[in-house]
Amino acid sequence: MDKDRVEGAGKQAKGAIKDAAGKMTGDVKMQAEGKADKATGQVQSAVGKAKDDIRNASKH
Repeated sequence: MDKDRVEGAGKQAKGAIKDAAGKMTGDVKMQAEGKADKATGQVQSAVGKAKDDIRNASKH
């Protein structure tokens, strides 16, 4: 598994926590940062998946 997938999953989790905390406290800035972290994590995970797919295709 590519490190980008792992790091991306971590960023998504961190973003989800920040988003939820922002909602609970009414902190719009924290909520926005959480949404941005989740989106960044999703992109990074997709890059990692593409790298894994390319690596696996070259083995066959």
